Amino acid sequence: MTARPAASEPQRTVEVERKYDADADTPLPDWEGVPGVRAVSEGEPRELDATYLDTADAALARQGVALRRRTGGPDAGWHIKGPRRGDGRLELGWPLDDDGRMPDAVARTVSQWTAAELHPLARIENSRTAYRLQGEMGMIAEFVDDRVRATDLRSGNRREWREWEMELGPVAPAGADGREEFFAAVERAVRAVGGRPPSSGSKLARALGL
Repeated sequence: MTARPAASEPQRTVEVERKYDADADTPLPDWEGVPGVRAVSEGEPRELDATYLDTADAALARQGVALRRRTGGPDAGWHIKGPRRGDGRLELGWPLDDDGRMPDAVARTVSQWTAAELHPLARIENSRTAYRLQGEMGMIAEFVDDRVRATDLRSGNRREWREWEMELGPVAPAGADGREEFFAAVERAVRAVGGRPPSSGSKLARALGL
C-alpha cells in the first residue's frame, strides 16, 4: 500500500482490557458490585469501520501485531497494536488521512516487523455502544457493547457476532492486585447475565476464522 508523508508523532495508549462473548439478546451486566464504580453513563453509539492490513504470509499477525485504518468513533485513524506485554498492549495512533494512503510514519513503524508489501486482509464494521464507568475521581473503565460484521477479504467469508470489552481508564486501580479484583468483579457481573469467555483472541482473528 502506498504511503504518504506525516509529521505527527503517534498517540500512545497502553490497553488493559478483557473481552467477553454475548448472544444477540443477552441483557447488559449490572455494574453495581464492581469496586469503585459510582455511576454508569448513558450509552454513546458509535459506528466503526476498519480495514486491517498484513503481508501475504501474515508476517504482522505472526508477531502479535495488528495494523488497521478505522473511521468513526473518537479515535478514528491509523492504529498499530503491538505485541502483548504482560497485562497490557501498546497501541499507537495517527490521525485519519484524507486519501486512503498510509502515512510514512505508520510505514516506518511497521518496517520494524516486515518490509514486505501490505494488502487488505479484513474489513470489520462495528455498531458499538460505549459506557463510562465512573468513580469518585473520574473514569475507571469504559465498557463497550459491540455488534460486529466482519468480512475476510481473502475469501469473501462474512461473520457476525456480539462481544463486550472492558478497558481500564485513567483512574483504574494502579496495582496488579487491584486490577485483578476489578476484573474478577466484572467477570462475575458478565456471567450473571449469560456472558462468557471470548471464543477468539481478537476481532481480527475471529474475522479470519481463527
